[in-house]
Amino acid sequence: MKMKNKKFLGLIFGLTLIMLLAACGGGDEDADDEENVKVDEDAMVVKIGSLWDITGGSGDTGTPYSEGQTAYFKYLQSNGGIEGVHIDHSGEDYGYEISDAQRTYQSFRDRDNAVGILGWGTGDTEAMREQVAADEIPYISASYSEALNNPEANPYNFFIAASYSDQGRMVLDWIKENHEGGEPTFALIYGDNGFGRSPIEDIKAYSKEVGVEHVGDFIIELDATEAQSQMLNMQKAAPDYVIVQETWGATAVALREAQTLGIETQFIGLNQAVGEGLIEQAGADVTEGFIGTLTHALPYEEVEGMDEYKEYLEAEGKSIEDINMQHVAGWVSGKVMAEAVKIAAENTDDDEITGAELKEALESMDNFDLGGLAAPVGFDAEDHAGTDEVRLGKVTDGKWEAFTDYISADK
Repeated sequence: MKMKNKKFLGLIFGLTLIMLLAACGGGDEDADDEENVKVDEDAMVVKIGSLWDITGGSGDTGTPYSEGQTAYFKYLQSNGGIEGVHIDHSGEDYGYEISDAQRTYQSFRDRDNAVGILGWGTGDTEAMREQVAADEIPYISASYSEALNNPEANPYNFFIAASYSDQGRMVLDWIKENHEGGEPTFALIYGDNGFGRSPIEDIKAYSKEVGVEHVGDFIIELDATEAQSQMLNMQKAAPDYVIVQETWGATAVALREAQTLGIETQFIGLNQAVGEGLIEQAGADVTEGFIGTLTHALPYEEVEGMDEYKEYLEAEGKSIEDINMQHVAGWVSGKVMAEAVKIAAENTDDDEITGAELKEALESMDNFDLGGLAAPVGFDAEDHAGTDEVRLGKVTDGKWEAFTDYISADK
């Protein structure tokens, strides 16, 4: 019996020694990088939750956006983070279902005590705006619905790019200024959902102000695989321009059908229809000449903010070839939230920050420089839209190229 005990103790000692040696030797090379980053035990822990669409109707653009958010917080932590603060970030896929978004939000609120949320879709963001206001949890959404920019009614909702409505207005300004040969006409393509409908009435109203005639609406759902009947009807309407409020998949369907039918109108996509993913899905020949609004930098643009991005990618064994504009948009959303956390932490004497303090920090941000990754953003108590500026770009030889600076509509 004594011999067995000695052998058992020896085994325990040996295993302990191996573990200690492994720790001294640098640990398992396959361990998650974030686990190897030391976190100050005295740091203020701030929980940020993300709602992502990876498997739902907008998952084509939602997936790289979610990856960009994750990448930014990983980069931030691996580079020392915010002094005295540890941002504990996590996200969940809600499949573009409003009920699942509500459940996920409530989980972040009740289980994790999240002080801020990074959201995604228009329908779910608008459905929860009263809830986030009651809970006093700042909610920065990837929905750029202008309806969310009413701080009196939605005091805890923010977005950080030009609204879909402002994008549409700017496109109409460009059409009016650049069209040759009579009064221009345009049609709209969008899905029958909160995101699709968001800017439609604003675009139609503005078109009357600037003198661009609206000649039809054509509904193509986000998960459509064909749209022949819609495009045949569009061919009859013969618009000079078509403004597209879709994600990559539905936009690709529309462009392929238009090519098949020989429709020569100029298609112009708002931001969710734009990016490298569209070219990958539809093909360079189909997308050649397609115009779109660029809310964020293209990965291959030489801007200051891309330096830290490249640093992160190189550490991950990746390059700019592995990301797209939606990835950049996700990265930027994380960067803006982190800056607000930093400001709120600096302004409190407590060992935690509240949602109200995070909201106040956001509203204090003025012309926050994103190093060219997007237009500078700022908020105040009367305006929760980070900017109204956007660029126009065009697919040329299979690659997006910006052909304007950041500009806004002449509202």
